[in-house]
Amino acid sequence: MPEQTDTLIGHLLEVRNGRFVAKLLNEKDGFRPTLKAADEVKVVGQVGSYVSVRQHGFRSLALINHVEADRSDGRRCRSAAGCLVALTPLGQITEDGVFHRGVRHFPTPGAEVHIVAEEEIDSIFAKHRQYQFEFGHLHSHPSTAVHLDPSALCSRHFAILGQSGSGKSWSVASLIQRMVDAMPNAHIILLDLHGEYCWRDRTRALHSAFKPEQTRYLDARALEIPYWLMTFAELVDLLVDRNDPGAAIQTAFLRETIFELKKKEAKVLDLETISLDSPIYFSLREVYETFKEANEFRTDFGKTKGPLFGQFDEFLVKLLSRLNDVRYDFLLNPVRRNRSETLPGLLRDFVGLGDPKCQVTVIDLSPVPFDVRPTVSAQIGRLAFEFNYWNPFNREFPILLVCEEAHAYIPRESNTQFEGTRKSMERIAKEGRKYGVGLGVISQRPHELSETVLSQCGTYICLRITNPDDQDYVRKLVPEGETDLVDILTSLGRGEAMILGEAIPLPTRTQIHKPDPTPNSNDADFYTAWTSGPENLDIEGIVDRWRRQGR
Repeated sequence: MPEQTDTLIGHLLEVRNGRFVAKLLNEKDGFRPTLKAADEVKVVGQVGSYVSVRQHGFRSLALINHVEADRSDGRRCRSAAGCLVALTPLGQITEDGVFHRGVRHFPTPGAEVHIVAEEEIDSIFAKHRQYQFEFGHLHSHPSTAVHLDPSALCSRHFAILGQSGSGKSWSVASLIQRMVDAMPNAHIILLDLHGEYCWRDRTRALHSAFKPEQTRYLDARALEIPYWLMTFAELVDLLVDRNDPGAAIQTAFLRETIFELKKKEAKVLDLETISLDSPIYFSLREVYETFKEANEFRTDFGKTKGPLFGQFDEFLVKLLSRLNDVRYDFLLNPVRRNRSETLPGLLRDFVGLGDPKCQVTVIDLSPVPFDVRPTVSAQIGRLAFEFNYWNPFNREFPILLVCEEAHAYIPRESNTQFEGTRKSMERIAKEGRKYGVGLGVISQRPHELSETVLSQCGTYICLRITNPDDQDYVRKLVPEGETDLVDILTSLGRGEAMILGEAIPLPTRTQIHKPDPTPNSNDADFYTAWTSGPENLDIEGIVDRWRRQGR
């Protein structure tokens, strides 16, 4: 491609592995504050814009992330002429216009810096256009659509990170809407912690951020994810106080009791071999009675205490308390899922193959007690993994699990009550792609989220982040050559994101398309509410919902 002198804006001064420094033309060298490229007027030296570095027939694409006036002569800065520009190299463009990530032929000082015409940028996204998965448009080129590679996005996992009010819920809704439109056989499970994606209005009519024919709404309580599907480790987390001096004895006796009950049920199901974690029904009431009998056992007509006498007092109190707490009924006292034969029906609802079939399953966790949400989330994550682990057609039936507010139940610290949940999600992050299980994590506090999960993500959709701790954490996670791009996050607008990683040809500042319909995530309008809002409320109704623990 012949060199274009009318697009020249400066020359390189410094070249490093992940950073270039250029100097814009001086006014005497022909500097112009704006240039026209392919009928489009460009502002020279604008942060966030793309430039082309050309030398010896090679073209490198770079992004401007810092502009500074040259104050060496002591003159006042009246324009961008002669300014120093920091560039982040993104990749190289071949002679036939094909973009490749990474710089193979580094330029040397003196290389020409040109503004980039829109058709050059558009050609970079051409290979992804075939998927028809359009997520937004370029911030610097509004007419250029941003297309993602859905296979790279889902199979290598992704994270949507941004502070409160930056547009995370809009981004999630837009992403899933366009994902389903592009791939009508999608299977997506969305953990909705705040009822933002499916909700009921005052008349109890159900609304959704997705098309009704594509969506299946499941209240986590009505879904009933019963205790007998939990692994033994998760049951121990739920029922045994690890700080209790008798925790080791309780855990050992619980293991023996559950295994014996499962073996009894296995004979009914005609199963010869099972493990402690096989998804087989057992009665929690029988567990209670077995512990109670051992705890009170005496011999010699009541004169001699049994070997386990009094060892399970704390365990029995805790278990009975949980069994009598109606908030835990969906987990510990299931009405429908109280037989092993009900598992296939649960899985059909879970993966969208129930009646009617759908692409998006929204599991509403907002009515679930806060202290049990991690356990339920762990169950859902493990069910998704186990389903495709045992599915011989898992590569033809991939599943995407999207976790809203992931930092609340996939924490960074290992010594927390959420250990079981963290391990379940980390297992998906590390092994899920082998079995067709993708993971999407959404968080407003990245540095509180499991480092293992985030480090396994291949694509990062970063919205506005101003917290220094979160910025530093994200900077450590993104590829080394793209760390400088994290500095842009503080200046992003609502619904605007810096997309980095494998699902996109190059790091891109993107204005995300507005979802239609929008999720129920708008902030309260204090001005309108306090000027023309209701003067009274149904306090009795509020108290009733509080008592019933149902919104």
